[in-house]
Amino acid sequence: MKKEKKTTTPQTSPQIAASEIVRQLRQIYDEAVAALQADLQAYLATRQKPSRPLRDAGRYCYPKLAIVWKGVLDDEDEALVMANRHPEVNRAYARFSRPGTYSSSITRPDIFGDYIEEQLDLLIRDYGAECTVSLSDQEIPYPYVLDGAGLDLNSVSAIDLSRHFPATELALIGNEVADGISFIDAEGHHPLVLFDGLRSDFSIARLKHYTGTPAEHTQGYILLTNYNRYVDVFVAYALEQLKKPDSPYTALSCCGNFTITRDTPDPEALIASSSWRKHQMPAYHLMAPGRQGISLVNIGVGPSNAKNITDHLAVMRPHAWLMIGHCGGLRASQSIGDYVLAHAYLRDDHVMDDVLPIEIPIPPIAEVQQAFHQAAVRVTGQDGEDLKKRLRTGTVVTTDDRNWELKYSLSARRFSQSRAIAIDMESATLAAQGYRFRVPYGTLLCVSDKPLHGELKLPGQANHFYERAIAEHIRIGIETVGILRDFGPKLHSRKLRAFDEPPFR
Repeated sequence: MKKEKKTTTPQTSPQIAASEIVRQLRQIYDEAVAALQADLQAYLATRQKPSRPLRDAGRYCYPKLAIVWKGVLDDEDEALVMANRHPEVNRAYARFSRPGTYSSSITRPDIFGDYIEEQLDLLIRDYGAECTVSLSDQEIPYPYVLDGAGLDLNSVSAIDLSRHFPATELALIGNEVADGISFIDAEGHHPLVLFDGLRSDFSIARLKHYTGTPAEHTQGYILLTNYNRYVDVFVAYALEQLKKPDSPYTALSCCGNFTITRDTPDPEALIASSSWRKHQMPAYHLMAPGRQGISLVNIGVGPSNAKNITDHLAVMRPHAWLMIGHCGGLRASQSIGDYVLAHAYLRDDHVMDDVLPIEIPIPPIAEVQQAFHQAAVRVTGQDGEDLKKRLRTGTVVTTDDRNWELKYSLSARRFSQSRAIAIDMESATLAAQGYRFRVPYGTLLCVSDKPLHGELKLPGQANHFYERAIAEHIRIGIETVGILRDFGPKLHSRKLRAFDEPPFR
């Protein structure tokens, strides 16, 4: 009779609770920020240069989180084996690809602390992972600590500060981990997260610049649109929610860097007089505890904008982003105001071909597709054949040429071969970015014109269309978010994981 092999988990040191790990990360980060701010203040006041020995000792460095998983030990040959390494783990995140040490620099524990603690709790519970906190070798660039420091920078140039304090070095910031480029540091550690401290801080600063809101107000569910009138409807909905005593939402963070609560007098006037026009992609965050609220970002028009904003939103590790915008209908059977639920994309955007070749398929996320359909049923009150008359599923073309109609004869065959039913300038880019950054994605568009059939978006027609369609479309998006919340961890699809994935979501 064949002797059954026994496998055991290697002996590990006593575990440190995830909450204690986060506390240590916060302490090191806060001390580094305080030191950098104090030295900046001293330099601005007396031109006292920072101490080089103290910098070399890590005075301004991000904290580093390292996690070790020793794998499964075979009692007969004492070799680490990979079989049955995930006996009880069936989720898409907080899992190891192989035994080893995984590490990353960490920024803003005040923003990411709950996220880090969630991942650590699962890795410690299911793998017996060992965690340590230390100083990283990455210094915090001084531009990222200026907010709230009360520093007067008028007397000094940025070049002068960069001579004496750590500055942003673009060569150290990138998406190599997300793009599957093999990256093992000098200590032989695998990456722990998709975005390290430097990359995250870069995007946190850009989000504030582009959206006019603090990055930390970004919620876990993001609606992206390409028309400002969607913003008006969303803001009106948010203000109504805040008035309800049983509302799950606590505040509305508005473009222009101000927040409205249920106690804010005349919020409509405050929003109308705000400086949202100064910002390229205005955002409004309907906030709820645990970042379970909804963010709406008006990304404007074009794939470049779509890529730009999602490059930065991705570091916030949202649960999903959904495109709720307008498109041109390509089929004679469609009517103005019909919906298009994208289940495939033809990428003619050309903004990501070098990092995600166009032959890489962008699969639909089943949970998102189901949620969109269920939400449409609930909001429209239609189902079955009645809903099919208004909601069509198919391929969406995303182009980088706003005047694609002028070269339609060159594109017609390709559009036909793809079985495309709609065309826009953002959706495929947003889906490809979601795929690339492991953020569940989906697209529900509304037909605003049919250029191939002589139904152009003229001013009078546009106003009638907007009034009729926008409110319902936004309600479907919001209802979709509610359904996705109920999916919980199942929303994060394993089909978005690469072969050698970092442990953290």
